[in-house]
Amino acid sequence: MKVWTKIATLGLALALSACVSSEPASRGVSDDALTLASRGTGAIPQGEGPRIVAPLYTVRGVQVDVPRELRVSEANSYYPMADIVWRGDPLGDRYSQITAIFQAAAERATTTMQGPREAVVSIRLVRFHGVTERTRYTVGGNHNMVFDLTVLDAATGAVIDGPRRIEADARAAGGQAAIAEEQAGRTQKVVVTEKLVETLRRELSGAVTDPALVARAMQNPGQPVLVSR
Repeated sequence: MKVWTKIATLGLALALSACVSSEPASRGVSDDALTLASRGTGAIPQGEGPRIVAPLYTVRGVQVDVPRELRVSEANSYYPMADIVWRGDPLGDRYSQITAIFQAAAERATTTMQGPREAVVSIRLVRFHGVTERTRYTVGGNHNMVFDLTVLDAATGAVIDGPRRIEADARAAGGQAAIAEEQAGRTQKVVVTEKLVETLRRELSGAVTDPALVARAMQNPGQPVLVSR
């Protein structure tokens, strides 16, 4: 029997920023499908037996580029017109601060990766739009991070994958919830770093049907993820 459900939503349109945004349309897609789709490989590979999400590379290095031509804003408005808006570190060189965030997240995401090909990961920032003080301590919103990802062969420097545009959004708490998070040690930097780690792990992995990898996954829970039988 088919059931048709119509959901009507009413709300005020808050013209705060792109940082206050809805979830992407791919939210309901499984991690392995999303990874493969973003890599331009189409549908998940078909095959017999279990499929797992496993690293595609053994990452030997990470390069992070935050171009100095990107515009930085320190304006305490709901939506500063700039490429970089960041309040999770003390006032200072935002380019260097964001480089450090991406470097730490990428190293954390890739340090335990053991894949079939040695590679270097290159990240070039396009946009890093956190929330201002005014937004954080009122309505909250999203940290919006956009970057170009390229994977290079570690030996030859040849491009294996990319460059391709990646977008990662992390929910930014607002008002009393934001204050409570800060007091608990869940800072804005913790939130965005966790999101970048999750995103990079997903984007550098793919669904495979290799029996050896499946057996290894069974023996080492917490490494590759079994996605189906």
